[in-house]
Amino acid sequence: MLTKLGILDQSHILEGGTAPEALAQTTALAQEADRLGYSRYWVSEHHSMRALAHSSPEVLIAHLAAQTSRIRVGSGGIMLPHYSAYKVAENFRLLEALHPGRIDLGLGRAPGGLPLATRALQEGSSMQRIDRYPEQILDLIGYFQESHGSDHRFPGLLASPSVPSMPQMWLLGSSGDSARLAARMGVSFAFAQFFGTPGGVESTAYYHDHYEPSVLEERPHSMAAVAVVCADTEEEAERLASSSDLFFLGLQNGRELGSLPSVDTAAAYPYTDWDHERIRQSRGWRVVGTPEQVKERLIRIAEQYQTDELLIVTSVHDFESRIRSYRLLAEAFELPSDM
Repeated sequence: MLTKLGILDQSHILEGGTAPEALAQTTALAQEADRLGYSRYWVSEHHSMRALAHSSPEVLIAHLAAQTSRIRVGSGGIMLPHYSAYKVAENFRLLEALHPGRIDLGLGRAPGGLPLATRALQEGSSMQRIDRYPEQILDLIGYFQESHGSDHRFPGLLASPSVPSMPQMWLLGSSGDSARLAARMGVSFAFAQFFGTPGGVESTAYYHDHYEPSVLEERPHSMAAVAVVCADTEEEAERLASSSDLFFLGLQNGRELGSLPSVDTAAAYPYTDWDHERIRQSRGWRVVGTPEQVKERLIRIAEQYQTDELLIVTSVHDFESRIRSYRLLAEAFELPSDM
């Protein structure tokens, strides 16, 4: 049964707004999510995108964890092939030391940007020539567990500071490859349902059926990230969703908009018949409607993904309407609010 909701935030810069304003809104939303009873708050990693305000999840996690008190804060995710596993381990052990029991480390293998950004991030690195992602995951586990023996490349190397707990690790993905890897390594798995990539239910089922217990998790633990717009009326939800309709249409057409467009801009856009069809198709995996409609569909998605928790992605131009969407969801699911 679906009992927990978390939030995935990409810090969209709004049309007419600035990056500092977007980051202030991310902070305010994290604090509201903390009060409303959301389980976790994840921030993404994207590079060289004018429409998104952050590119370094670990920096933003430190800020958000310091501005909240009980919600788990984490990465959705760290694009590990760009980096040294040792440095990621040190970053997240330090975060865990500062905020024990509240840090999540979501890991991905996608580039998080265009090839030019990947080249710059991996400049001079051997990772450009070989996929070491599975080995890097094992390295991270070893650093967190302080279990690298004499046969490791760096025997006895400490990822400081040494702390008794570790971040909760997740593998993120939108394909069966990530599910198979998570099952084999005994790591929690989160599927990016909001990407619209087919096969998510089947991938997650494979993960549960083939999960191998590990030092991290005895049992499989899955989650899905879902795009949601919730409002008091269906008409208002549809109106608010038009901003993200246009933004993601631009991405599908290979043209990134420099900001999340307003509802007025979306209404005035000269859509083609093909554009309308692309938007109609995308609504198949997005959830838009009243609290009752959204709750019913989210419960159905949770059942399909065999999970009691979903991450909610809400891209709405008007910030107060975005806050309202999350409040309505919290009320519909009776989250343990401290308000």
